[in-house]
Amino acid sequence: MVKRTTTGHRQARGEASYKRGLWAETLSALLLHCKGYRLIERRYKTPLGEIDLIARKGDVIAIIEVKARPDIPRAHDAISPHQQTRLRRAAQYFLTHYPQGQHFTLRFDAIFVLPKRWPRHIINAFSNDDFTAR
Repeated sequence: MVKRTTTGHRQARGEASYKRGLWAETLSALLLHCKGYRLIERRYKTPLGEIDLIARKGDVIAIIEVKARPDIPRAHDAISPHQQTRLRRAAQYFLTHYPQGQHFTLRFDAIFVLPKRWPRHIINAFSNDDFTAR
């Protein structure tokens, strides 16, 4: 009798999710470029969390969370209040290391990547009311 483990299956699922995430971010970066944004950072890592994309257009710096999901409601639900707080903290960290960013309006966007559709860019996906730049 062969003992079955789920480790291999989980690892394969994890790798597939990782690749899907990379593809969604690449597609999202292309969308932003077509819309006139300039990408500042991709997969910006901080001690407080990772920001998928940071882009600039005019006087706006957009902190962008990318979600690849089967439909809009699931993509929207995937940006939990906890994750929003994490993104705000990571954005504060970014601004302390990108001082020229203090002169821009900061916005939190999302890009939802759905199967067989062009990505949907949600401007002001969640409020930055609790955000204070330091």
